[in-house]
Amino acid sequence: MDSQNSELSFTGMKIIGLTGGIGSGKSTLLKWFSDQGIPCYDADASGRKLMNGPLKNQLIEKFGKAYYHPDGTLNRKKLGKLVFNDESALRELNAIVHPAVANDFKKFVNDHPKADLIIKEAAILYESGAAKGCDAVIYVSSPEAVRIQRVMTRDNVDKASVIARMKQQWPEAKKRELADYVIENGYIEDAYRQAAQILAELSS
Repeated sequence: MDSQNSELSFTGMKIIGLTGGIGSGKSTLLKWFSDQGIPCYDADASGRKLMNGPLKNQLIEKFGKAYYHPDGTLNRKKLGKLVFNDESALRELNAIVHPAVANDFKKFVNDHPKADLIIKEAAILYESGAAKGCDAVIYVSSPEAVRIQRVMTRDNVDKASVIARMKQQWPEAKKRELADYVIENGYIEDAYRQAAQILAELSS
């Protein structure tokens, strides 16, 4: 794995990327790693927080006030419908959000100078180029039908919306080939066992 995180890492620290297709269960595994005492950064959650805070004015200027609710919070469903069906709008959104998330992650790393491992979870770790700053990447795989159903239930969206979002991510085969580790998440308890084996190897 190409490692370009010298500006982030302290001596001995490893930055481990955690990614997977939408609905693969990577957030559940991120919580498992956090429960093991490892500092964990959720890039997607941080992006949402930034879009409701420091980036709000930029996004309104670019896309309009219609993408925020009357209470001032981001209408994620409406913005998602736009960007996952319009590649130019998605590029514009990413150009605003990705640099801000990268800077936020640098602050997170600097807040944990004694950590041996830091897990960075991001849905588009490869697509955004963030994988280049990781010492290793864990890819979470789950059957497509299961992923679609999870996202439909979680986000209250239809199947077509989920598939549109999937099409904006790299094919699974490509990311599996690039990853250093793959967790097969068919059953969560089995996935936890795989995660424990990977953690033992990373910590050795």
